[in-house]
Amino acid sequence: MATQKTYLVISALGEDHPGIVNLLSKAILEQGCNIEDSRMTVLGGEFAAMLLVEGKWNTLAKIENAIPELQRQLNMTIITKRTGERATGRNLLPYAVDVVSMDHPGIVNNLAGFFADRAINIEDMATSTYAAAHTGTPMFAVHMTVGIPSDMHIAGLREEFMDYCDGLNLDAVLEPLKG
Repeated sequence: MATQKTYLVISALGEDHPGIVNLLSKAILEQGCNIEDSRMTVLGGEFAAMLLVEGKWNTLAKIENAIPELQRQLNMTIITKRTGERATGRNLLPYAVDVVSMDHPGIVNNLAGFFADRAINIEDMATSTYAAAHTGTPMFAVHMTVGIPSDMHIAGLREEFMDYCDGLNLDAVLEPLKG
């Protein structure tokens, strides 16, 4: 019988400076744990990290106990939460969504509302702003991965999504996620 893996989600936020990833990953490794998944980025002047750490219950406890010292060393706010393996009950198809438009408030909320209204889960999302080439117009880009129920009519959903985005003046693509 396979044993269920135990995980710790670590969220860290603090002023960006060199060496954060090194010290954070070293602390995890020294306790005998492994980073299975992570997202790390600089937002403004802050460094933000979300890590999924796998280990035995006692090694995860060692990390939890080391957090106050790690917060002090890194000058960061660190939050942890125990979790288990992700449930795979629903048969979902992974699709990529890419949207680009002139920047304006409400883009993320509109997209999130479209998918929420159809019970489609947003699995991953990254957004960015940039200046358009030649004109310097403020632009906004969204890339997300969504889990579409396998019994949903994809062509109909795609048409509905494209019409929705056209109505909001968003250039969009909805396509199967390429492995």
